[in-house]
Amino acid sequence: MSTPVGPYAPAIRAGDWLVTSGQIGVRSTPDGPVLVDGGFAEQARQALTNVGEVLAGRSFGWRNVVKANVYLTDMGDYDAFNELYLSVIGNHRPARAVVAVAGLPLGALIEIEVWAYAG
Repeated sequence: MSTPVGPYAPAIRAGDWLVTSGQIGVRSTPDGPVLVDGGFAEQARQALTNVGEVLAGRSFGWRNVVKANVYLTDMGDYDAFNELYLSVIGNHRPARAVVAVAGLPLGALIEIEVWAYAG
């Protein structure tokens, strides 16, 4: 799991709910979190992996996700993200919002946060 890039918890459990902090396409290194190279697709894959690791680390999975919020710095990446997202979630269809933003931490191109339910 990647190290947070700020003073926050990767996720908080509230009863049957798990709320994650936004995950960007970073990998943890001995020198701290580093944004992956390779452009949007690599960052999106890593962000999805990071979300999956946060979920799994708390005994949740993508099947538990009921809401995803996705932040893109370029809406031109929307279709590419949908392809990657479908490869991760399969037939599961949580509610979702995709929003264009002016910037993200570390110059990331994508950030993903989710709400998951254990019940």
